[in-house]
Amino acid sequence: MVFERPRGSIGTGGPTVDTYLAPGPVLPGGRLVGEVLLKGGRTAFDIEQITLELTARVESGTGDGEHEGAVIFDRFKVGGGFRLDGDEECSLPFTATLPWETPVTELHGQPLGTVLGVRTELGVAGAKDRGAFAPLRVGPLPVQEAVLEALGQLGFGFTSADLEYGRIGGTGQRLPFYQEIELTPAPRYAHTMREIEVTFLANAGGVEIVLEADKPRGFFSAGHDALTRFAVGHAGVEGRDWKAEVDGWMRQLAAGRGTRSVPAPHGPGGAYDGRADTGEHGRAPLSSPNRK
Repeated sequence: MVFERPRGSIGTGGPTVDTYLAPGPVLPGGRLVGEVLLKGGRTAFDIEQITLELTARVESGTGDGEHEGAVIFDRFKVGGGFRLDGDEECSLPFTATLPWETPVTELHGQPLGTVLGVRTELGVAGAKDRGAFAPLRVGPLPVQEAVLEALGQLGFGFTSADLEYGRIGGTGQRLPFYQEIELTPAPRYAHTMREIEVTFLANAGGVEIVLEADKPRGFFSAGHDALTRFAVGHAGVEGRDWKAEVDGWMRQLAAGRGTRSVPAPHGPGGAYDGRADTGEHGRAPLSSPNRK
């Protein structure tokens, strides 16, 4: 198997570590496969622990106070508790499961601008040091791909994608940040919204889809945000008319109509399809991240 190879050195004269990831994108909730290759330094070292960290470049704050930083959103141990002699090489294959809410970094091979990575932390002689950063590619789940393609067919245009630190109230969100995919409105909706933001919150049972529109200022009203939520199960994606369904969501978002919230599934389960309230309210305020 061919792997992508980022490399880092842990300390002067110490072991070097290479983290290899299998090529191609991984899906949220899918298996991340790779190996860690250690090469001994000038002398023998006791390798206490080898940990992989999943990191994301996340924004926090608002306006002029906005800033970016790396946030660790998952970590797992791949080895440790052995002695590595000088110039000795040791390979440690690993398989890990990505969190369901892992953001999407690309669509049909085209990058969205969201930056994720895998970093190796090596514990040696009572100290810890982080090695190289391996870019992590994540593709969309079938539901996510179907919704984004339907939006494109309706005339919505991709602008950007970023990660915001904070939580969206009333959802089953588990990670400390969420992804916003920003789109320009289709011509038929240009008079009712200036832009929309799409957030996917996936779990084992399905995907919560949060749609937020920036509503323009009216003659008798100020500009505001309108938000609506829907939930779709993983099963039966291919048998749905996604263009018509998503167009219906957009009409509800434009009109500010909706129904009472239906909780999204969080365990293994079959098909799920619900929708949640539409209101003239924004997302939960952001708090200061605990950055690493």
